Amino acid sequence: MEKIKILIPTDFTVQAEYAYLMVKKLEEKTPTDIHFLHVMAVPDTVFLDAAGDVQTCGEIDAGYVRKQKEIAERKLAELKSMYGAKVTTHLVLGKITDAILDFSASNHFDLIVMGTKGAWGIQEKLSGSETQMIARKSTIPVLSLMCDRSDLQIKNILLVHQFNDPVKEDLELLQKLIAGFEPTVHLLQITSGAVDTESVVIRYNMRQFAEMNNIKNYECHILHDKDVENGVIHFNQMNNMDIICIGTHGKAGIFHKSATEKLINHLFKPIISFHLK
Repeated sequence: MEKIKILIPTDFTVQAEYAYLMVKKLEEKTPTDIHFLHVMAVPDTVFLDAAGDVQTCGEIDAGYVRKQKEIAERKLAELKSMYGAKVTTHLVLGKITDAILDFSASNHFDLIVMGTKGAWGIQEKLSGSETQMIARKSTIPVLSLMCDRSDLQIKNILLVHQFNDPVKEDLELLQKLIAGFEPTVHLLQITSGAVDTESVVIRYNMRQFAEMNNIKNYECHILHDKDVENGVIHFNQMNNMDIICIGTHGKAGIFHKSATEKLINHLFKPIISFHLK
């Protein structure tokens, strides 16, 4: 079976450990190639030269940055010692979100796994969480979680989507999870219209979508709710899904957050977000 190449951005907090434990859960049924990345947040004027030494334009003490780099390298070495030689570690300098996006894209990862504390209230409106920002901008699927899910049994995967115009999506990661865990995939569309009149068409489209995307073991669900976020929360309360997959168009602003980003910040379930066509 083909390996899933996974990137775990780490700030050495317990949230990064949650991410690693989740990856070990995936590793039970599918081979993985695990990489940890630590980003030292520094201005653009701080960089590493060809020899790997810290250089600055003088506005920041290079000695201080070198000391912080030594501390980070020591913590990465501790991770490698704790988790084994199979784990690869990386250290880069830059702006956190941009560095994670650039590193994951240039090294062709299949999945980014991030623990998050979530975000609520004014914090969510103004800045959100780092995981939310990565999910919005990354073209690589992002698996986010807020707590230890090492006891998770992956038997039911919820795929939330608008099935009005079924097309073949890039669901390579989902296909790998299906091959490894053989779960039931629950196709869910949230609708605010009259369910009875739409349901025949929606269910037909769901079957078309499943066939186009080679999903064999699936169930179709339609739920009437006021919006996607509430629909997913209520469906999950009734059916207790193990992992939730939901697409994003990567658009948001101060006064508008996508349903995917709201769920990342609020739902205590592993969520895989992926960009839609």
